[in-house]
Amino acid sequence: MSQSKGTPAPKSQAKPKPQDKAKSKSKSKARPKKPFLIGAAVVAAAAVLGVASYQATSPGGGKSGAAEAGASVEPPEGTFPELEKLARRDGKDALAQGRPDAPVVMIEYADFKCSYCGKFARDTEPALVKKYVDAGTLRIEWRNMPIFGSESEAAARAAWAAGQQGRFWQFHTAAYAAGSKEKGFGADRLRALAGQAGVPDLDRFARDAESDAAKAAVKKDQDEAYGLGASSTPSFVINGRPLAGAQPVDTFSQAIDEAAKYAAARAAAKPAAPGAADPKATGK
Repeated sequence: MSQSKGTPAPKSQAKPKPQDKAKSKSKSKARPKKPFLIGAAVVAAAAVLGVASYQATSPGGGKSGAAEAGASVEPPEGTFPELEKLARRDGKDALAQGRPDAPVVMIEYADFKCSYCGKFARDTEPALVKKYVDAGTLRIEWRNMPIFGSESEAAARAAWAAGQQGRFWQFHTAAYAAGSKEKGFGADRLRALAGQAGVPDLDRFARDAESDAAKAAVKKDQDEAYGLGASSTPSFVINGRPLAGAQPVDTFSQAIDEAAKYAAARAAAKPAAPGAADPKATGK
């Protein structure tokens, strides 16, 4: 199994559930920590799944998810049907790229101050976009998961604000350029990155980045990630299959290929809609 290459969330940012301090030590001894948990607040039917671990994320490893009712094929190992429902498939989502109806959706939870996130953005994502997004096979949905304090939060809001003017991915590229995060993400720096990304109205950008809407959008993504128990960045979910860290491109390719194959098989096994014309009966 390949090791996860991700940046763990600082303990102060991990938002653990409140619990009795006197019991915490005994519980930690009894139950080892798992880096990917299904949170009931995010996944409605979490009780059906129990616990999904990032230890089961590399292709060929981990638990096998149960096939959906009526399907004649099994999903790839490590797939959890309830996680697949996290894909928003919103055609107006400015923080996504690829067809809303693409057979595979990869959700990415990331932080602009995360070195491994930058590595993925520079070394792996462009190849996935060229091979899968451009071909209509893959949709990538970004989720802000700021874990390094105020500058992470500011960069996440700024990215959202750039998206309001259709320049999220250009901002994403500028923010993740080699050496970019070392310059920090103060207000002036974020404005400069927005200009570099081609955001047309920088004054609106500044207002949007500080708006309640920006804060709510970032919190929604962040709560989703924490609700899943994601404890490091970058973290991914590919058609319900968790994958942790900046893995090699071949690892992502294998996961996407397997997800696409299963999606095609599942579509082929789906019963025809009632009232659909029978080609044999019509002679066509």
